[in-house]
Amino acid sequence: MVSVPSPTHGTHSVTAVEQPPLPVKLVIAGGFGVGKTTAVGSISEIRPLTTEAAITEVAAGVDDLTHTPGKTTTTVAMDFGCITIDPTLKLYLFGTPGQDRFGFMWDDVVEGALGGLVIVDTRRLDDCYAAVDYFEHKGIPFAVAVNAFDGEIHHQLDEVRWALDVSDHVPLVVFDARNTGSVRDALLVVLEVALSRAEGGAAG
Repeated sequence: MVSVPSPTHGTHSVTAVEQPPLPVKLVIAGGFGVGKTTAVGSISEIRPLTTEAAITEVAAGVDDLTHTPGKTTTTVAMDFGCITIDPTLKLYLFGTPGQDRFGFMWDDVVEGALGGLVIVDTRRLDDCYAAVDYFEHKGIPFAVAVNAFDGEIHHQLDEVRWALDVSDHVPLVVFDARNTGSVRDALLVVLEVALSRAEGGAAG
Protein backbone atom coordinates (compact mmCIF):
# COMPACT_ATOMS: atom_id res chain seq x y z
CA MET A 1 0.00 0.00 0.00
CA VAL A 2 1.18 3.52 -0.72
CA SER A 3 -0.12 6.79 0.78
CA VAL A 4 -0.88 9.76 -1.44
CA PRO A 5 -2.02 13.23 -0.37
CA SER A 6 -5.71 14.06 -0.61
CA PRO A 7 -6.84 17.68 -1.05
CA THR A 8 -9.74 17.29 1.40
CA HIS A 9 -8.97 14.41 3.75
CA GLY A 10 -5.21 14.53 4.30
CA THR A 11 -4.02 11.19 2.94
CA HIS A 12 -5.62 8.01 1.73
CA SER A 13 -4.17 4.66 0.71
CA VAL A 14 -4.31 3.09 -2.72
CA THR A 15 -3.05 -0.32 -3.77
CA ALA A 16 -0.12 -0.25 -6.17
CA VAL A 17 -1.14 -1.79 -9.47
CA GLU A 18 0.85 -4.89 -10.35
CA GLN A 19 2.35 -4.73 -13.80
CA PRO A 20 1.77 -7.78 -16.01
CA PRO A 21 4.91 -9.66 -17.06
CA LEU A 22 6.67 -8.43 -20.17
CA PRO A 23 5.69 -10.64 -23.15
CA VAL A 24 8.64 -11.91 -25.20
CA LYS A 25 8.31 -14.02 -28.35
CA LEU A 26 10.91 -16.71 -29.00
CA VAL A 27 11.05 -19.19 -31.87
CA ILE A 28 12.09 -22.83 -31.62
CA ALA A 29 13.37 -24.10 -34.95
CA GLY A 30 15.28 -26.96 -36.49
CA GLY A 31 14.99 -29.87 -38.87
CA PHE A 32 12.40 -32.63 -39.02
CA GLY A 33 12.07 -34.68 -35.85
CA VAL A 34 14.74 -32.90 -33.79
CA GLY A 35 12.47 -32.29 -30.77
CA LYS A 36 10.79 -28.92 -31.33
CA THR A 37 7.28 -30.06 -30.40
CA THR A 38 8.67 -32.02 -27.44
CA ALA A 39 10.54 -28.95 -26.15
CA VAL A 40 7.47 -26.71 -26.34
CA GLY A 41 5.33 -29.36 -24.64
CA SER A 42 7.90 -29.95 -21.91
CA ILE A 43 7.97 -26.38 -20.67
CA SER A 44 4.64 -24.78 -21.57
CA GLU A 45 2.50 -23.82 -18.59
CA ILE A 46 -0.60 -24.16 -20.76
CA ARG A 47 -1.63 -27.10 -22.86
CA PRO A 48 0.45 -26.45 -25.98
CA LEU A 49 -1.23 -25.74 -29.27
CA THR A 50 0.11 -28.08 -31.91
CA THR A 51 -0.69 -28.59 -35.57
CA GLU A 52 0.33 -32.21 -35.81
CA ALA A 53 -0.76 -34.33 -38.75
CA ALA A 54 -0.30 -38.03 -39.30
CA ILE A 55 2.69 -39.02 -41.42
CA THR A 56 1.24 -40.65 -44.51
CA GLU A 57 3.01 -43.18 -46.71
CA VAL A 58 3.67 -40.40 -49.20
CA ALA A 59 5.21 -38.13 -46.53
CA ALA A 60 7.25 -41.03 -45.17
CA GLY A 61 8.79 -41.34 -48.60
CA VAL A 62 9.85 -37.69 -48.46
CA ASP A 63 10.87 -37.28 -44.80
CA ASP A 64 13.80 -39.28 -43.46
CA LEU A 65 12.49 -41.46 -40.61
CA THR A 66 15.71 -43.44 -40.21
CA HIS A 67 16.52 -41.98 -36.81
CA THR A 68 12.90 -41.44 -35.72
CA PRO A 69 11.17 -44.73 -36.60
CA GLY A 70 8.53 -44.26 -33.91
CA LYS A 71 7.46 -40.83 -35.17
CA THR A 72 3.89 -40.99 -36.48
CA THR A 73 2.99 -37.28 -36.66
CA THR A 74 4.62 -34.10 -37.89
CA THR A 75 4.10 -30.36 -37.38
CA VAL A 76 2.52 -28.79 -40.47
CA ALA A 77 2.12 -25.20 -39.27
CA MET A 78 3.51 -24.40 -35.84
CA ASP A 79 3.58 -25.28 -32.15
CA PHE A 80 2.67 -22.73 -29.51
CA GLY A 81 3.17 -22.57 -25.76
CA CYS A 82 4.13 -20.11 -23.05
CA ILE A 83 6.00 -20.01 -19.76
CA THR A 84 6.20 -17.35 -17.07
CA ILE A 85 9.86 -17.10 -16.09
CA ASP A 86 9.24 -14.70 -13.19
CA PRO A 87 6.68 -11.99 -12.32
CA THR A 88 8.33 -9.64 -14.82
CA LEU A 89 8.80 -11.91 -17.84
CA LYS A 90 6.65 -14.31 -19.86
CA LEU A 91 7.96 -16.19 -22.89
CA TYR A 92 5.67 -17.02 -25.81
CA LEU A 93 7.13 -19.94 -27.73
CA PHE A 94 6.51 -20.63 -31.40
CA GLY A 95 7.83 -23.84 -32.95
CA THR A 96 8.39 -23.93 -36.70
CA PRO A 97 7.63 -26.87 -38.99
CA GLY A 98 10.79 -28.80 -39.80
CA GLN A 99 10.31 -29.86 -43.40
CA ASP A 100 11.62 -27.75 -46.26
CA ARG A 101 8.23 -27.88 -48.00
CA PHE A 102 6.72 -25.85 -45.14
CA GLY A 103 9.52 -23.26 -45.20
CA PHE A 104 7.23 -20.64 -46.74
CA MET A 105 5.52 -20.32 -43.33
CA TRP A 106 8.66 -19.36 -41.43
CA ASP A 107 8.47 -15.62 -42.08
CA ASP A 108 5.01 -15.46 -40.51
CA VAL A 109 5.99 -17.59 -37.51
CA VAL A 110 9.21 -15.65 -36.84
CA GLU A 111 7.80 -12.14 -37.26
CA GLY A 112 8.25 -10.12 -34.06
CA ALA A 113 10.50 -12.70 -32.37
CA LEU A 114 13.27 -11.47 -30.08
CA GLY A 115 15.40 -14.54 -30.74
CA GLY A 116 15.47 -18.19 -31.73
CA LEU A 117 16.61 -21.58 -30.47
CA VAL A 118 17.84 -23.90 -33.22
CA ILE A 119 17.60 -27.51 -32.09
CA VAL A 120 20.15 -29.91 -33.56
CA ASP A 121 20.26 -33.70 -33.81
CA THR A 122 23.94 -34.63 -34.16
CA ARG A 123 23.00 -37.82 -36.02
CA ARG A 124 21.85 -35.71 -38.97
CA LEU A 125 23.41 -32.28 -38.92
CA ASP A 126 22.49 -31.67 -42.56
CA ASP A 127 18.87 -31.14 -41.52
CA CYS A 128 19.83 -28.12 -39.41
CA TYR A 129 21.69 -26.01 -41.97
CA ALA A 130 18.51 -24.36 -43.24
CA ALA A 131 17.48 -23.11 -39.79
CA VAL A 132 20.94 -21.75 -38.99
CA ASP A 133 21.14 -20.01 -42.37
CA TYR A 134 17.68 -18.54 -41.90
CA PHE A 135 18.45 -16.84 -38.58
CA GLU A 136 21.83 -15.63 -39.80
CA HIS A 137 20.29 -14.19 -42.97
CA LYS A 138 17.51 -12.46 -41.02
CA GLY A 139 19.93 -11.12 -38.42
CA ILE A 140 17.89 -12.63 -35.58
CA PRO A 141 19.87 -13.54 -32.43
CA PHE A 142 19.89 -17.29 -31.84
CA ALA A 143 21.51 -20.11 -29.94
CA VAL A 144 22.09 -23.70 -31.02
CA ALA A 145 20.90 -26.48 -28.71
CA VAL A 146 22.09 -30.03 -29.29
CA ASN A 147 19.34 -32.42 -28.25
CA ALA A 148 20.84 -35.31 -26.28
CA PHE A 149 18.76 -38.18 -27.61
CA ASP A 150 19.04 -41.13 -25.23
CA GLY A 151 21.31 -38.99 -23.07
CA GLU A 152 24.17 -38.78 -25.55
CA ILE A 153 25.42 -36.74 -28.49
CA HIS A 154 27.33 -38.16 -31.44
CA HIS A 155 29.75 -35.26 -31.95
CA GLN A 156 31.57 -32.90 -29.62
CA LEU A 157 30.35 -29.30 -29.47
CA ASP A 158 33.42 -27.89 -31.21
CA GLU A 159 32.83 -30.36 -34.04
CA VAL A 160 29.19 -29.31 -34.26
CA ARG A 161 30.16 -25.63 -34.37
CA TRP A 162 32.63 -26.34 -37.17
CA ALA A 163 30.15 -28.46 -39.13
CA LEU A 164 27.38 -25.85 -38.87
CA ASP A 165 29.85 -23.02 -39.50
CA VAL A 166 28.36 -20.84 -36.77
CA SER A 167 30.26 -17.90 -35.31
CA ASP A 168 31.89 -18.03 -31.90
CA HIS A 169 29.39 -15.46 -30.59
CA VAL A 170 26.53 -17.94 -31.17
CA PRO A 171 26.04 -19.98 -27.97
CA LEU A 172 26.12 -23.76 -28.39
CA VAL A 173 24.63 -25.88 -25.58
CA VAL A 174 23.55 -29.45 -24.91
CA PHE A 175 20.02 -29.96 -23.60
CA ASP A 176 17.25 -32.54 -23.25
CA ALA A 177 14.01 -31.52 -24.99
CA ARG A 178 12.05 -33.74 -22.60
CA ASN A 179 13.28 -31.99 -19.46
CA THR A 180 11.57 -28.78 -18.32
CA GLY A 181 14.60 -27.34 -16.55
CA SER A 182 16.90 -28.15 -19.45
CA VAL A 183 14.58 -26.45 -21.96
CA ARG A 184 14.25 -23.42 -19.67
CA ASP A 185 18.02 -23.06 -19.39
CA ALA A 186 18.41 -23.21 -23.18
CA LEU A 187 15.73 -20.55 -23.67
CA LEU A 188 17.38 -18.30 -21.10
CA VAL A 189 20.58 -18.51 -23.14
CA VAL A 190 18.64 -17.26 -26.17
CA LEU A 191 17.14 -14.48 -24.09
CA GLU A 192 20.55 -13.41 -22.81
CA VAL A 193 21.97 -13.29 -26.34
CA ALA A 194 19.00 -11.33 -27.65
CA LEU A 195 19.10 -8.79 -24.82
CA SER A 196 22.86 -8.35 -25.21
CA ARG A 197 22.36 -7.69 -28.92
CA ALA A 198 19.59 -5.19 -28.19
CA GLU A 199 21.66 -3.38 -25.56
CA GLY A 200 24.66 -3.31 -27.87
CA GLY A 201 22.55 -1.83 -30.65
CA ALA A 202 21.12 0.80 -28.32
CA ALA A 203 24.61 1.73 -27.09
CA GLY A 204 25.84 2.04 -30.63
